Formats: sequence, structure tokens, C-alpha cells
Amino acid sequence: MKKILNLVFAISALSAPANNENYNNMKVIAHRGGASLGPENTITCIERGINSGADAIEVDVHLSLDGFLVVCHDETINRTTNEKGRIEELTLSQIRNAEINYEGIKERIPTLKEVLLTVKDKCPLLLEVKKSRDSQYPLIEDKIVALVDSLGMREQIVLQSFNDSVLDRFHIIAPDIPTEKLLVCRLPFGLAYDIKVHRFSISDYPHVRSFNTYNGLTTQRFIKEVHNQGKAVKVWTVDKPRKVKRNVDAVITNCPQDFVNY
Repeated sequence: MKKILNLVFAISALSAPANNENYNNMKVIAHRGGASLGPENTITCIERGINSGADAIEVDVHLSLDGFLVVCHDETINRTTNEKGRIEELTLSQIRNAEINYEGIKERIPTLKEVLLTVKDKCPLLLEVKKSRDSQYPLIEDKIVALVDSLGMREQIVLQSFNDSVLDRFHIIAPDIPTEKLLVCRLPFGLAYDIKVHRFSISDYPHVRSFNTYNGLTTQRFIKEVHNQGKAVKVWTVDKPRKVKRNVDAVITNCPQDFVNY
């Protein structure tokens, strides 16, 4: 596996980064709300991401023990709060009791409903649905769609995941909500790496509208092949404008403020 990744790094190094001319139509998506602007995936950060002029906000969604949708990147609250525990083993009350301290700002892990209301009528929301194994977070897809519908926000939502079963479920229950496939990279020999190494073909994903890949391992050949099939390429996570690969459709960044006026 290490040898394959080294080969991909070598190939992708031949793909030049963008220059100013490539930014004309490229969308800017604030990663975790725009994590350089405040405590990631919090209401404060999301509001600042919106105010930065980003075209969209990206956040991560998990499911609590008692069935509430919460916004946090990791599967645990250890890194971002003063408490510890796996989200799937904690109730919403336990999660909300944990404090996020960031440069004097005190925040709580928000619910997805709070995030949706924060962005409503302001900008699109790219939701990364976390599910590292198929048995994790039962019916999280159905709960997301039900919440989005209760707020009348289908037109503002885009869904992405590394997990193919998540994308398949969304296509069944809400085919009108756009879905996007997260990848670390495509590998040689007809393989790709997301949460595991597996056989891969762009044509295996007729229902997704974009492939969202790690910028450093995204090649111009892959971008061209995806575009030839009428789909987009978004790259993550890029914090310096001149590091973005050429010809991509969007960048997912912690620093949206540095891209908006570049």
C-alpha cells in the first residue's frame, strides 16, 4: 500500500497547481465552517465562514446515542472539547455539556438543526455524513432527510461521504438531493482509497455529481476523466490558493477568506 501511495504522489507532483486564471469559476467551500476563523464546526465558525464570502459551508454529521444529529468532525469529542467519549455512546445532553474553548470563545457542539437554521437562506451546506462502518449510526440518512424536509431546506443541501452505502441510501430515499463521493485518491491498477482500498471506476457512481478528492493526490488525468463524464471535482483540504490543482471545480478550505478575493 505504501509503495502504491508513493507512486501516486510522484504522478500527482507532475500536475501543476493553479494560477489566478483558474480561479474565475472555482467555488470556495468553508471546511468545517472555515476552521481558521474560529472553533471548527461551531456556530461561531460557521457564521464567520458565511461572512467571509464563501460559496458554501461544509460540516460533519454524527448521531448521538439517543438519536440526535450533531455536528463534529471526529467520532469522539476528545480533541475539540474538555470531555471525552465516542459520540455514538453519548447522549445529546452529555455532548452538550462538553465545552469547546478557543481563544476565549466558549462554544458547545451544535446540533445539525442549529447549523441548518444558521445557514438557512444564506448559502448551500455540504454535509459530510460520517459512517466508518455500515452498522454505525442506524438510519442516519433517513434522520437527516427528515430534518432537512422539516425545515424546507432540500434546495440548500448537498451530501458527501466516503461510505458508498451512505450515498446509495440517500439516492433511494431522496434522489433529488445531490450526492458527492469522497475519495482520498484513485490508485493505479483500477483501485481507489477512501475508507479502504477497493476496485474503482468513475462509471460505478452514476448518481453522484462530484468526486471530492485529496488535493495533493489529484491528477490532471483524473480531473479530465471525471469532467468527460459530466461530473465535477472538488479538492480538499487546501489552505494556500496557489496550491490548488488546475481545472478543479471547487476547493474545500479552512481559509475561505484567503480564496474569495484571490
